[in-house]
Order: sequence, then C-alpha cells, then structure tokens
Amino acid sequence: MEDKVFVTGAGIISALGVGSEATLQSLLSGGSGIGRITHLETEHDEFPVGEVALSNAEMSRMLNVGYPIDSLRTVLMGIIAAKEAVASSKLLPRELRTAAFISGTTVGGMDKTERHFKTVFDSNTETEDSYELKYNDCGYSTELIADSVGKFSLVTTTSTACSSAANAIILGANLIKSGIVDIAIAGGSEALTKFHLNGFNTLMILDKDNCRPFDRDRTGINLGEGAAYIVLESEKSAKARGAEVLGILSGYANTCDAFHQTASSENGEGAYLAMRKAMDMARLSPRDIDYINAHGTGTPNNDETELAAMQRIWDYELPKFSSTKAFTGHTTSASGSIEAVICLLALRHGFLPQNLGWKNPIKDDAIPVLEKCNTENVENIINNSFGFGGNDSTLIFSKFHKDNG
Repeated sequence: MEDKVFVTGAGIISALGVGSEATLQSLLSGGSGIGRITHLETEHDEFPVGEVALSNAEMSRMLNVGYPIDSLRTVLMGIIAAKEAVASSKLLPRELRTAAFISGTTVGGMDKTERHFKTVFDSNTETEDSYELKYNDCGYSTELIADSVGKFSLVTTTSTACSSAANAIILGANLIKSGIVDIAIAGGSEALTKFHLNGFNTLMILDKDNCRPFDRDRTGINLGEGAAYIVLESEKSAKARGAEVLGILSGYANTCDAFHQTASSENGEGAYLAMRKAMDMARLSPRDIDYINAHGTGTPNNDETELAAMQRIWDYELPKFSSTKAFTGHTTSASGSIEAVICLLALRHGFLPQNLGWKNPIKDDAIPVLEKCNTENVENIINNSFGFGGNDSTLIFSKFHKDNG
C-alpha cells in the first residue's frame, strides 16, 4: 500500500498573529484580525484588510536580516512561517539537504517594484532603481526564503493565483509519493500591495465593511496577507525520525473548469471535481467529511457557486462548513497554506472555526458554523482553495491515530 503523507510541522503568520499558538488563541476567542490599513501606503484607506501587525522593520529585527530581505514583505513573512514549520518538525540541517522547498506566491516582490518602478519608467537610462526590479520575480522570493531557512535539494515556486499555496502542498505530496524526496516544506507567502488592492478594487469586489462569507447580503472580500508552510513527510521518514504527526494529507486534487478569467461556473464544476477527486484519493465518502474549510471569499459569485458544488455532493445535508477569511482576510496565494494550518489546528484541538459576520442565509439549508464548535469527533477536513481562471484545489487533512497510523 502506498505510504501515507504525514504532516510533521507547521508555521504561520497572518493578521491573527505570529505563530501557531497565537493563531489558535485568536481562532478560539473569535477575534478577527481585519482592520484599517496600517502598513500599506495607499490612498484607498476605505477598505478594511487583514494586515500582519508587524512592520518590515520589526520583522527584519526579529530575523536579524538586512538588504534586500528587509524591504521584501513577502520574503520576511515567508521566513518567519517557514522557520516555525521547520523548528516544530525538529528537522536537522542535514535532513533539509535532501528535502524540497516549494512556495506559492503571485505578487512576489511587487511591493519593492512599486517603490522603484516610476523612477525606472521615467528614466531614459539604466539607474540603481533598475536593479531593484529583479526582486519582483516570484521565484526570487522563494529562493530568498529557502536560503534563509536551510539548504535544500530542490527549490521551486507555484503561481496559480489563489490556489498557489495549496498547489505547492500538492506538488510536495507528489514528490514524496514518487520517491523523489522524503520531506517537503510547502506552502506560500503573499504581501499586500497596491497592485493587489487596486486590482481587486477595479474588479469591484472589495467590501468596505468586514466581509460576510456565505451571507445573503455579502458584497465582496477583505484582502489579507501572511504566510504559512507545513512539513510533509513520507510515513517511512516520519517513523524513522520518531516525528510527532500533526495530521495526514489523505487526499488532494487540482482541477480547472476554464469557465471564465475570474468567475466560477454556475454549477461550480471545478470546485465539485476538486472535492470529489480528493475524496476518491482519500478513499472517503461524503459522509466521512466532518468539516469543510470553504474558500468562501464573500463575493457574490464564489459563495453561490461553492455552495452549488457542495450541494451536488452532499445534496441538502451539508457537513459543517465555514470560511475563515473573515478572520484573516483573503490572503490570496497564501490562503491555501494559511487555512491548511488552521485545519490542522482544528483537527488537533477539537474545534471548528466560526463563520464571522454571517446573518442571513443564501439558501435556507446552507447555514455555516456560527459559533466556535468544540468537538472531539473531527476526523476528516476538506480545505478548498479556488483561483482565478478556475484553477481549483482541494486538500483533505485527516486525524492521525497512533494505533493505526
């Protein structure tokens, strides 16, 4: 039988706080991290966002780093989260040398580009600012994060919009299952930028109030930022190291409905196929799913079509579900890994995160988790991440039991 893919480490930073413990406490207390813009220099301060509370300077001091990392917010957050993941897994430097590092991002170093682009654009000759634009590349961010964490045998980047980090995790699992590596650190990092905010504002899908996923009167998203990574490990490697297992990545799938550049198809075809195929891989039936951490962006299109996809599978007896984006904001490319860590915390600590801001049902039979739900009976969790272009990914995390692995 094919070896299981174990999760043996996790690290996170978001508007909920720095680290897994701070994130857990924020989720348990029901406190949202969404508020007014503090660090991003923009004229659009009417939009609430889920910013990491730390400035670039504060994160740089925490990490004791200088140029160029000190001015690349995606990299700073990525290093903090990746270092926590590696530390929690108790991996040694020599063990990282045969491991893979995979990071999902879309903006990469866009925040630095925004500070230098006008000078470069207005100049007829090459300037010092021209050299700063090289950090825009998504792969450059990944390389800088990886180099700050350890030496790896393979370093690569995934960039598929809001499913980027989820697809990084899928790639890591596939590398392990194919025998290329025994260990993969996978996830994503994404900083808020003007490019982000202005782009989503142009699409007219930003909410000027705190977002309300799955509410009848929802009007859009709150953008967020952050980073999270998980350590994936083959069953053989984890057992040989005596590693603590946080959960099992029991199933996953990536699909594409190719319906529209930004919208999902009316019946949620891509989302339906992603969830269905992930359950097939995990050898789970719909009734085995205890909770869905939905993509749940709060846009009219996403929430309607995600519900349609869920009801195609579960008919009118939906499992418990909620969106945690009202806690963190929509962290775009990093959302898949940030929410993966939230799912792992829910599995280990026996609770289901509430759906903040909800008041009225889209459909009478589609009511999310409204209060933090304590339960010992959470065995299998679906984590959905859906990207522009219909690039849809589903991860399934299952509880680890020492008696049966």
